[in-house]
Amino acid sequence: MAESDGQEKVRWIATVIVSSSLQGHEISVSLQNQQHRIRYSDSVGNGSIIFSLSGVAFLLADVQDSFLPNRDMFFDRIKKFMTIHRNGFLLLSAALHGPKEWDVMFRIQQRFLGSNLRIIPVHNSVEAVKLMLTIAKTTSKPYVDNIRYRMLMAKTQIGEQSPVWKMLHQSQLDCNLNTS
Repeated sequence: MAESDGQEKVRWIATVIVSSSLQGHEISVSLQNQQHRIRYSDSVGNGSIIFSLSGVAFLLADVQDSFLPNRDMFFDRIKKFMTIHRNGFLLLSAALHGPKEWDVMFRIQQRFLGSNLRIIPVHNSVEAVKLMLTIAKTTSKPYVDNIRYRMLMAKTQIGEQSPVWKMLHQSQLDCNLNTS
């Protein structure tokens, strides 16, 4: 498959450390089907998925877990995850994000206000895998450098082709001619 600039698209494959509690889960199977190298570990928290090359970690949580009587365990699990992973995302899963689910998200945000926790609502495993891969890929070293370069080139091109920039440049030339 070729991109518009004539370069071939290189398939991105990562090593993913996955909690043993997710062995056989849809997300693990999906990552394996996409040829990612999966390493199961008992030492990472339940529901954790870590992309070591990118330095990002994800915690899968179902909104229903917060409705159970052991709500404190739910919040403790998130807190432990946040103390271990400085670049962490909470994937909050619910088939439908209605008022109850948004209330749970609000309570989590209030509880972890000021931390580096980012909450991403997802509806299903397919959506969760797609989001995780997008975030992990864009934060991995070769892609970050490529994105920075492209942003710099876009900024330069916008500046050079901007009518406002041209007008300011012309007025500066006019001022320089008048003072000479």
